Amino acid sequence: MNKLSCIIADDEPIARKILREFIDDIHFLQLVGEFENTNQLDQWLQQNKADILFLDIEMPQKTGIQYLREINLRPVVILTTAYPEYALDGYELDVLDYLLKPIAFKRFLKAVLKAKEYLESGRTEVPAPSFLFVRCEKKIEKINFGDILFIESAGNYVFIHLPEKKIMAYLTLKSIAEQLPAEEFIRIHQSFLVALAKIDRIENNMIWVQNKQLPIGRSHREPLAQCIERYILKRGS
Repeated sequence: MNKLSCIIADDEPIARKILREFIDDIHFLQLVGEFENTNQLDQWLQQNKADILFLDIEMPQKTGIQYLREINLRPVVILTTAYPEYALDGYELDVLDYLLKPIAFKRFLKAVLKAKEYLESGRTEVPAPSFLFVRCEKKIEKINFGDILFIESAGNYVFIHLPEKKIMAYLTLKSIAEQLPAEEFIRIHQSFLVALAKIDRIENNMIWVQNKQLPIGRSHREPLAQCIERYILKRGS
């Protein structure tokens, strides 16, 4: 089996060493280049090709994000950084995965298996992420789309309701809706966005989601009805 060629761009020697050792431990990977900044990386890529690029974000001269905004043809990119707030920027630039430092080998392996599957499938588009990062209070939390029950607007904030807790974030309902898959979430009210798969019952212009009753706004009733109609069982002839 042909190995996947890998390159590393990171200004930290220790970070490069860890990635180098991880790559050496995986039989289908081969390291072909290491760089301390994006200038070195760019010069190498003008003459060579690689399958996977492990790219740090915070580097001297030019950040990894700045570099990605300037180039078109490139390897599959896996970001490596200590700053989760850059995650959204990365996915807007079609980054395949996002590894937070310090990187655990198990998480690294998951990322490269994802890259291997992607490269072997011959796809031309990077699969959309199934999660987002939300800044709340003094921390940043990862939220899987499949865990969201509904999202509630509260002035300048939103409450993201999950099975075991709710998270308050300084966001608008509109802004978070734009970052969620439209086929999985629907606006039912000026103040509520609901995960379709989590709806238990609809009755008398109310929606039940895990014993929570949410109102259906007048202007949202028809779009909701059209959406739900696609999933209603029909009686055959």
